[in-house]
Amino acid sequence: MLHQVQEHSLRPLTTAHLAQTMSLLVLSNAELQEKVDAELASNPALELLEERRCPSCGRALAIQGPCPICSLGDRRGEEPIVFLSPRESYRPAAPRWEDAPLDQEPIAPESLAFHVIQQLAADLSPQERQLAAYILSSLDEDGFLREPVALIARASRRPLSQVQRVIDLIAHVDPPGLATQGPREALLVQLDSYDSRLPSVELARRVLRETFHELGRRDFDAIARKLNTRPHRVKQALEFIHNNLNPYPGRAFWGSGRQPAKADPNVYHTPDIQISRNPSDPDGPLMVEIFTPVAGWLRVNPLFKEAIAQANGNGSEEWQRHLERATLFVKCLKQRNNTMRRLMEILVAHQREFILRGDRYLKPLTRARLAQIIGVHESTISRAVSHKSVQLPDGRIIPLSRFFDRSLSVRDRVKEIIAQETKPLTDDMISAILEKEGIKVARRTVAKYRAMEGILPARLRAKRSPA
Repeated sequence: MLHQVQEHSLRPLTTAHLAQTMSLLVLSNAELQEKVDAELASNPALELLEERRCPSCGRALAIQGPCPICSLGDRRGEEPIVFLSPRESYRPAAPRWEDAPLDQEPIAPESLAFHVIQQLAADLSPQERQLAAYILSSLDEDGFLREPVALIARASRRPLSQVQRVIDLIAHVDPPGLATQGPREALLVQLDSYDSRLPSVELARRVLRETFHELGRRDFDAIARKLNTRPHRVKQALEFIHNNLNPYPGRAFWGSGRQPAKADPNVYHTPDIQISRNPSDPDGPLMVEIFTPVAGWLRVNPLFKEAIAQANGNGSEEWQRHLERATLFVKCLKQRNNTMRRLMEILVAHQREFILRGDRYLKPLTRARLAQIIGVHESTISRAVSHKSVQLPDGRIIPLSRFFDRSLSVRDRVKEIIAQETKPLTDDMISAILEKEGIKVARRTVAKYRAMEGILPARLRAKRSPA
């Protein structure tokens, strides 16, 4: 009978623990920080010590960076070294641009506005710096200025000429083309940095000014007729535009730059997890740093516990509820960290080649299989993976869900086949090539993967090929 009473009394607590742990597990670091801040504001029993401590061992950290003990791990083995890091305001270090692969772009070192203001500081008066900050705050995700210049002048109470001068300065710093009215203006501004005496530059400028609509349709013949030039010269100018200019300057800083920001929701400014090589042993185990949302030490306030023990009934029930909620929140946060750590240990060990060598080397792994290995429900893995981002050793920041995308290796092979084609291959031909390599992919699937990679079908690639 006593056992049944204990079981019934523990069941609500266990259910609450599980429910809150799952709700925390699905959050990204930024969302989790908001949740922690809200709990601290509403619960007097919860306390954040303003000192840096290791989230794993509780050791006080005197310097910026991860725990020197937990990050050490067993460097002699092959298993990755996975540890929690209390860095609150993290900025990933960008790799050297000249060392990065050609199809990747450097990650953003700071906010776009700060990056631009730094470059313009010497050319702006204090009042103009405020104006520049206002203009930069008015940009959309692609880096374009949607408000008319006259409206900005009226809102900021600055002369129209001064507003236009600041906009022109912003447009010509890195990344060039910001604060323009759209892709055509952005591209024209970027052409200003090239020698106008070069034939491709001058023709590219004419293409953008006079045949922008035809350019969007890739109608080379119409452009050639309108500009009274040869089609092969038009193709050279378009190659110059494609290889050197960026129609979405805001994305040059935060993402790929080839499509509008709204076309790709998986653009991350800072990662939730960082994977890196060991500087002293590049071929050794990978280091996996899981960032926690706060730099301090979150705990139940011991003074609050003492106050409850000394209370004489007035408000003691409410205080007790605060205490129980704070205790549950701290436990659930620890459980979330433990789940993320265990998940990354297995995932990084399984996908080491993908992390170091690229999409072609992704090994098939499902959430269900990973849940079976860890010993949790599949929904737990789904929650842990969602809304999380990972920085790879080469500096790229990708969604954690990409580790489970079984199409990546095939898509990468499709890209390679098309890049090496001497004449445009149809989707059926590509499917046959893959089948010879032991990869059975239907024609429709090849077409879908090609579209995902932004590659035109064979008949349109034939029009683009040199005459």
